[in-house]
Amino acid sequence: MDPELFPTPRGVDADDPILQLPKVSLHDHLDGGLRPGTIIELAAAVDHQLPTIEEEPLRAWFSESAGSGDLVRYLETFEHTIAVMQTTEALTRVAREWVLDQVADGVFYAEARWAPEQHLRRGLDMDAAVEAVQAGLDEGEALAADAGRFIRTGQIVTAMRHAQNSLAVAELALRHRDSGTVGFDIAGGEAGNPPADHLAAFDYLHRESFPVTIHAGEAAGVDYILEAVQVCHAQRIGHGVRIVEDMDVVDGTGTLGRLAAWMLDHQVPLEMCPTSNVQTGAAASIADHPITGLKDLGFAVTVNPDNRLMSGTSVTREMRLLVDQAGWDQGDLEWATVNALGCGFLPLDARERFIDEILIPGFERVGL
Repeated sequence: MDPELFPTPRGVDADDPILQLPKVSLHDHLDGGLRPGTIIELAAAVDHQLPTIEEEPLRAWFSESAGSGDLVRYLETFEHTIAVMQTTEALTRVAREWVLDQVADGVFYAEARWAPEQHLRRGLDMDAAVEAVQAGLDEGEALAADAGRFIRTGQIVTAMRHAQNSLAVAELALRHRDSGTVGFDIAGGEAGNPPADHLAAFDYLHRESFPVTIHAGEAAGVDYILEAVQVCHAQRIGHGVRIVEDMDVVDGTGTLGRLAAWMLDHQVPLEMCPTSNVQTGAAASIADHPITGLKDLGFAVTVNPDNRLMSGTSVTREMRLLVDQAGWDQGDLEWATVNALGCGFLPLDARERFIDEILIPGFERVGL
């Protein structure tokens, strides 16, 4: 592949066999995955001031700020990426490059999660913003196909949980459900903003048979996961690391609470993001991240990057960290990938075809 079009993910050895494994990325924020060089160019076009206009120092600034433990610095990183994503051209470019970076990571199915209401500062309305992102996703898929690589993408349209606009965003998602929008989410500051604050939107989407995932159980406790699953009809949970608060398990034995048992028995998928969770304090380390214990108990865990730029990561890097620091093997990686594809927001026939034609053969070709 052309290394300029499909750059090897940061922190990944180009010869790492994990890079060759077929992957699925479900929890992958569009505004958290820009290329630093793109940010610099887009910022110059709209006269937005950045901490630095040199590519590698800017990349380092994002990583250091996101991992600083200072919430103000962490949030500032998104202010810079969102500020340069306010025009049709910028949104299309960012989405196109996001797809190409997925392909370089070995991802063949990816969902781009983003909040259109944050991209209206320069005259776009939410429909125009969604259309601009879809154009970029389509262009990225076409460029991948020209290079002999396959990828399928979809948009998860997200409402900000601290705002009062979720029903309008849910209506937006439905208007675009037949043109690339595959799901709905709420994001932003979790603590103090429970999912049921947006129940009107979730009830509406439930009646319309539209897929929903909800950020829950990262910065707030297990009650938010309960509300997301049992009140707001979430088919998947974003992060969900604090489900361990509803269990008393040591070395694989113990008891599960009612909610944890429900999520295990019903295989409610958990979109887990190890590096990001360590950055935000939701987990102490990769080795101690709940994903491994939950995987061993049979929970439907999936491996995701969350914010590729801020966390300096990719699906490949997350998998490599789990292998090196948490004792995962290729079978574990395949289990998590099958989980991810199985709960992807795309039709059953496509999921089954991708498992048979892409996922299983891809894992059989590669040996760690």
